[in-house]
Amino acid sequence: MATECLFRDDSYLKDCEARVVALTDQGGIVLDRTVFYATSGGQPGDTGSLTAGGVRIPIETAVYTDAAKTEIAHAPAAGSPALNIGDKVMASIDWDKRYARMRMHTALHLLSAALPYAVTGGSVGDNESRLDFDIPEAGLDKDAITAKVAEMIASNAAVTSRWITDAELEANPGLVKTMSVKPPMGTGRVRLIEIAGLDLQPCGGTHVRTTGEIGVVRVTQIEKKGKQNRRVRLALA
Repeated sequence: MATECLFRDDSYLKDCEARVVALTDQGGIVLDRTVFYATSGGQPGDTGSLTAGGVRIPIETAVYTDAAKTEIAHAPAAGSPALNIGDKVMASIDWDKRYARMRMHTALHLLSAALPYAVTGGSVGDNESRLDFDIPEAGLDKDAITAKVAEMIASNAAVTSRWITDAELEANPGLVKTMSVKPPMGTGRVRLIEIAGLDLQPCGGTHVRTTGEIGVVRVTQIEKKGKQNRRVRLALA
């Protein structure tokens, strides 16, 4: 059953009322709607809790159960009380952790704009993240990249999302920067994240509303991972 993914339209929602609609063989709890981001695109699933009848059930992560990324299962901590189909719950995320990841994910989009090369991999962390680039030559300067990203952050550009059809994305392949992770297709539409005047690309992740919210970030390390692969690490200061 498709989960209504509230985080796609509003990354700032911290909780919501929901109903249990399924229980997976792995012990996951499927809700009819959720604020929990599910692991995908290099961003970890949210942690938090489900509360039912005054009983709090810690949630260690959220994952998609299907390749089309339509259904989300919430993974409870071992030994948690059981829920039943039909139970009403309050789903709440660990906001501080989510917000840090929102800031980092938007910062990575700016990094991909500062370094206009194909992205071969990436990972969103709470304090440090990375992108891998397909770059023939090295010669990358940490301070220069940090300054370029800082300038973008200081512009306080608006960050917005919108949807396009699968056909529109296929007609504009240049929107896809990632070589290793392709945008989920098959549902008929794809979500775009636009940073006004700076970047536009498909992304299902959670982001801040303006680049100014990111704060101070710096490039901490540039690693050579292959003949044409450079890993750039970015950290919140």
